[in-house]
Amino acid sequence: MRAQPLDCAPPPPARAAVIRFRHFALRRGERLLLANVDLALHAGWRVGVVGRNGAGKSSLFAALMGEVEADRGDLDLPDKARIASVAQETPALPAPALDFVLSGDAEVHAALQAEANAFAAEDWEAVAAAHQRLEEVNGYDGTARAARLLHGLGFPAETHEKPVADFSGGWRVRLNVARALMTPSDLLLLDEPTNHLDLDAVVWLEEWLKRYAGTLLVISHDREFLDNVATHILHLHGGTAKLYVGNYTAFERQRAEHLRQQQIAFEKEQAERAHLQSFIDRFKAKASKARQAQSRMKRLEKLAGTEAVRVERGVRIQLPAPAKLPNSLLSLRDVDCGYGAGATILRKVGFGLEAGDRIGLLGVNGAGKSTLVKTLVGELPPLSGERKAHPDLRIGYFAQHTVESLVAGTTPLDHLRALAPDVPNQALRDFLGKWNFPGDRAFEVIDNFSGGEKARLALALLAWNKPNLLLLDEPTNHLDLEMREALAEALSDFDGAIVMVSHDRHLIGLVCDRFWRVAGGRVELFDGDLDAYAAWLRSRPGADYPKTPEPKAAPAVAKPVPAPAPARPKVNPHKLQKAEERVARLEGKLAECEAQLADPAVYADPGRLADLGRTQLQLRAELDAAEAELLALYEAT
Repeated sequence: MRAQPLDCAPPPPARAAVIRFRHFALRRGERLLLANVDLALHAGWRVGVVGRNGAGKSSLFAALMGEVEADRGDLDLPDKARIASVAQETPALPAPALDFVLSGDAEVHAALQAEANAFAAEDWEAVAAAHQRLEEVNGYDGTARAARLLHGLGFPAETHEKPVADFSGGWRVRLNVARALMTPSDLLLLDEPTNHLDLDAVVWLEEWLKRYAGTLLVISHDREFLDNVATHILHLHGGTAKLYVGNYTAFERQRAEHLRQQQIAFEKEQAERAHLQSFIDRFKAKASKARQAQSRMKRLEKLAGTEAVRVERGVRIQLPAPAKLPNSLLSLRDVDCGYGAGATILRKVGFGLEAGDRIGLLGVNGAGKSTLVKTLVGELPPLSGERKAHPDLRIGYFAQHTVESLVAGTTPLDHLRALAPDVPNQALRDFLGKWNFPGDRAFEVIDNFSGGEKARLALALLAWNKPNLLLLDEPTNHLDLEMREALAEALSDFDGAIVMVSHDRHLIGLVCDRFWRVAGGRVELFDGDLDAYAAWLRSRPGADYPKTPEPKAAPAVAKPVPAPAPARPKVNPHKLQKAEERVARLEGKLAECEAQLADPAVYADPGRLADLGRTQLQLRAELDAAEAELLALYEAT
């Protein structure tokens, strides 16, 4: 039976957030990014913000957050609109991950802290006040909501109490996303939220966002994600911002039709211009036709001046044909993969690669996908079993850290010359030109390159060696939509074998025809395509996907436990024994309750989860009172 998903969305917005741009213009330095923007974004819309790198997407977000002011015109936000966004940096905090995420809801976090402090001080009036405040801010399930956000974004339960400082950069990005989702908001701004997420977490995030009740603006280069989430697309191009109804696929169709109609209108106008100009040139000197010529000159001046469709230079890349292409390239036989004794990640892996294979690796981050790729590369030797490679095997490996390994202070030409010191400069420049580093761009220092440009350079360096096996671990991070399309085309035409890890379903779906799932220390063939995998993720037992919240009865407020009465001068031994038994009994009940709360399966039943949370609070209060009474009895003996 399919497990019912949980509601982990924040409360709906308290007000309708209508955002209006009026003659809005935005400039960065000397460069005009946007001009004459007039549009309105309504509550409940989920708007995908797209456009080439440098079109002004991030600057638009900065304006919405009040970090930059409009160069001209107005940007109107509702009064007291609550805005949530993903922080760009996460300091190395000692706070547990769960507490960091929970702090996104400042009121709930403060109320829970007040409750904990009141319990610690045995201040029962403060406990009662904290309970009342928790009821007011709907905070009884705050900790559970934060835990579900962490779970949905791929954090195992045992990591929830781990300090933020102990997480790597990619996982800290996920923590920032979770914290933004935890924050009550009328407007949610997400800038590339799927970077650093695995496919499982992306599917979960889509379901969460589709139930977000406020206004969502999301910058993304993942077209499948935009297709599944967006109700509107805001396209920034050439200093303009145009709003389209529908998802990304609908936007592409509408834009293509708009450009077609524009070109038809332009050609029609040009034909009329030519006809009018021909008449004017022929008859303007003849007195008998002077009036008609003047009339046509006025008509010519009044023509609208429709612009021709500007053909954007599409990015085109080409992977060189492999120098040699043996049929059987690489195989693993009964291989255990890992990082040494006591650190085995995958067991008994059987994996073979032949020319033309297109394999996508599926599974959550941390399951072992990168470990498998490193074993295929040879970076990690098998702990047991056999790795057999053809003598002519030539691997092109793109790892998640490849972009960071580029040498600062050097140029694209410097990087390529390091691989081919004896090749003439012109040949190297010709090659870089094919990867969209033409002319003087080959001599620019990479320090000022965008993340997408650096990723493109890393792919170019990989291609130079004419590999016959490509092992690609998240190659699309930082690549824009256009470059992703170009990469998909190049990979589709590649004659060698490909193994790919990617959260971009559009890319992996176009390129790969077989999928292997990495989970539970095993590598197994997944029988189905990516749509089947997404459906399986949503339907598997214990799946934790958000649903539309249902009205809930207000949780009962635990009454403050009265302070114990002063101990009597003489203590009855039977009373002392009963007090000890009561403390032991309450400790056992509390331990059992907390064990149930630590079980991820409990999140499949929202009612049970809420009951357990209330029971935990009540048991803690009763145990504190029982321990205080027992202490008083001890002191009186």
